[in-house]
Amino acid sequence: MGQTTARIKKGNKNFEILVDFDEAMKVRRGDAGANLNAAVVTDTIFHNCKSGDLAGANDLDIAFGTSDASEVAEKIIKEGEVVRTTESMKADQDQKYKQVVEFLVRNAVSPEGRPYTPDRIMKALSEAHVNVKNKPIESQVTDITDQLSKVLPIKIDVKKVKLLVPALYTGKAYGAIKEFMTGEEWKSNGDLEAVVEVPAGLIFDFYDKIGNLSHGSILSEDIKG
Repeated sequence: MGQTTARIKKGNKNFEILVDFDEAMKVRRGDAGANLNAAVVTDTIFHNCKSGDLAGANDLDIAFGTSDASEVAEKIIKEGEVVRTTESMKADQDQKYKQVVEFLVRNAVSPEGRPYTPDRIMKALSEAHVNVKNKPIESQVTDITDQLSKVLPIKIDVKKVKLLVPALYTGKAYGAIKEFMTGEEWKSNGDLEAVVEVPAGLIFDFYDKIGNLSHGSILSEDIKG
């Protein structure tokens, strides 16, 4: 996805190299077949790539214990920051929007109960200028549907469930249930009774998650109506 900068700060000095973003990320992750030579665009180490300020051998020795450009470049990529390219950020954002559309196609309907097509939902996301954040879709469903409702009447099919979380597991489980919680009551023994509303398409994943966190100790009861 184009050239970018990989950089690191050692002491009070910056060290930068030019890299191919995709190849550098493969090296950073340690992917099979990752090729350092393909990742590094030049064999020169800079203090500042834009100004062309070169890093001298003495500075490299002090900062990295070597002045070998290849070794230094690998350390910069693996230990420093590979600056995101505009293309990579757009690709990630496009993927997030795709996930939102897929989720809403499965879980959202019109007030009359009719499903919406992917194209209609994507158009509505654009019309409403919905900001999809870089976090799990389920944690921002309410915000997304609130924004969408300005241009598209929409509702999410949800399951309403009462949970009884033993005191031993409230610390681990609270973070997983709070985003869906509509009510909570703490018992004198430290147990938590909570009411959650979970999108129907996520309910099985939700049960799996809280079950794993509590070793199956959380009791659940569907609330009808």
